[in-house]
Amino acid sequence: MLAPADKTTPLKSSEARLFTFSQETKDHLRKFRLGTSRSSDPQAVIYTIDKKTKEIKQDEDKVVYKSLEEIGDDLPDHTPRFVLLSYPLTMPDGRLSVPYVMLYYLPITANAELRMLYAGAKELMRNTSEVGRVIDIESVDDLEDIPKQLASAN
Repeated sequence: MLAPADKTTPLKSSEARLFTFSQETKDHLRKFRLGTSRSSDPQAVIYTIDKKTKEIKQDEDKVVYKSLEEIGDDLPDHTPRFVLLSYPLTMPDGRLSVPYVMLYYLPITANAELRMLYAGAKELMRNTSEVGRVIDIESVDDLEDIPKQLASAN
């Protein structure tokens, strides 16, 4: 018998049983989302999947990035990652908007096993992190277009 799902991780299908989040990670996801909602500076964290345990957790460095360039410097060339990004924008009418999105970084050079691993966890990560939108990127160069994409969505 399956354990009932908690409110932060809806049990939608097999990925909810395959991938796990520690309570510490769930708490961090919530704290990050709530803490960045009124921020005037970009903030981002990078998440990875442990291949052995299938645990989704913050990257080893546990850094909060303050710019897209910093994120680009730390994204690996051949390994997928999930990047949670809070990116403040001033709208044409002058009000501040702070979209909270997940960048799904899937380099074209990633091997098939990793591509499948991250693809299987994408929706669970999206739901657990409670982002408003997922933006797929294939290279660090794609980060340059993120502000434009965010502005056009609002």
